Amino acid sequence: MRQPPFRKAIESENEMTVFVSNRSVMVDRLQSFIYRQTASIDLLWERSGNCYLEAPNRLMAKQAFIKKQLPLYAWIGLAYLVIWLIHNLVTFPGSISVRVLNNIWRAVYITGANLFFYEYLFPWVGHKRTYLIYNILLALLSAVIVLMMCFLGLYIWRQLGVGLHIYTPLINYPSLEKEMAAQTYYGIMSVLFFGVIRHFYNYFRLQASAQQLRIEKQEAELNYLKSQTNPHFLFNTLNNIYSLAREKSDLAPESILRLSKILRFMLYEAGGPYIAIGQELKIISDYIALEQLRYDDSLRIDFNHDIEDARQSIPPLLLIPLVENAFKHGVSETRSQPFVSIHLSVSNRQLLYVVKNSVEEGNSETALKEQIGISNLRRQLELLYMDYALTFEKGNTSFTARLTINLSSHV
Repeated sequence: MRQPPFRKAIESENEMTVFVSNRSVMVDRLQSFIYRQTASIDLLWERSGNCYLEAPNRLMAKQAFIKKQLPLYAWIGLAYLVIWLIHNLVTFPGSISVRVLNNIWRAVYITGANLFFYEYLFPWVGHKRTYLIYNILLALLSAVIVLMMCFLGLYIWRQLGVGLHIYTPLINYPSLEKEMAAQTYYGIMSVLFFGVIRHFYNYFRLQASAQQLRIEKQEAELNYLKSQTNPHFLFNTLNNIYSLAREKSDLAPESILRLSKILRFMLYEAGGPYIAIGQELKIISDYIALEQLRYDDSLRIDFNHDIEDARQSIPPLLLIPLVENAFKHGVSETRSQPFVSIHLSVSNRQLLYVVKNSVEEGNSETALKEQIGISNLRRQLELLYMDYALTFEKGNTSFTARLTINLSSHV
């Protein structure tokens, strides 16, 4: 059956729309590729945060950034000077002082020209524009400018040096074309040399910048985890004191006194990145004593440690979450024969920390659920150490947390 003309027109229009859409996608991808290849200098500049400034401030910021690049070009120019000087002295021995002066004169021009190419011309060509054809035309124009500055610019600079009696011609070229060809070779090689060195320099700078950002991110995350751990730890402790206060227990004042000692430790000792293991042991002992006030003599606590050097450092409050978990989700839910067994040993920079607590028979599944303290501890270990292991084992009437850390593997 023949289709109505208007339907054919609609189908043709849809096909044209699809074609134009696909073509637009291809052009956009090609543009993105070109911009990625020419944006290394802008990427370094934008990482400094200057891309968000207003136009006059952006111009000033970019000028300041390029000033920071001047020592790089000076060193590359010096390296290029030394390479060509050695080449000339080996190829044409004699008249050392004249050749040194001639190469210095040419290196001054080459350094300035490459600074213009890589910091002004190429980034300007690489800026994103509405149509890709504009960038292609500008790229062709920039290639012509580079070639002109390499052969004609160097030739004029050489003649200027001759006129100022700075540059001394040592080679008599048979024709002007031969002389310009020699200058062009020197200039093109300099563009390649500067480009390769600058690329690797910027690459390593970007790597260092990315590494610094990762370190700052990890530090920020660690601080965030600590800021979560401290209120969580205090919240559980205040719950214990609240329960004693509701019962009008005579132990409430003593619990507040012990809490003040813990707060003093957290305020003055736990603010730094590390503390001695001996200090961590003390805060664990104070916390255990605070928890014991809630229970009668039926609670059995075994806390032993074997540390070869108590001055070894660890992050503050790193070991508290396992003890806190043992009391909150283990002992507090055990009706008969509650116990907590804690063992800490450090030998040859190998830390072993085992916390075992009682659980109500048939209810050990709840102990496996990671609360905020345990999840924060696991994440801190991931950020701080490369060699560690945190495992949990449940039984019918007990729950065991085992932590091993190679203290030498600190990130």
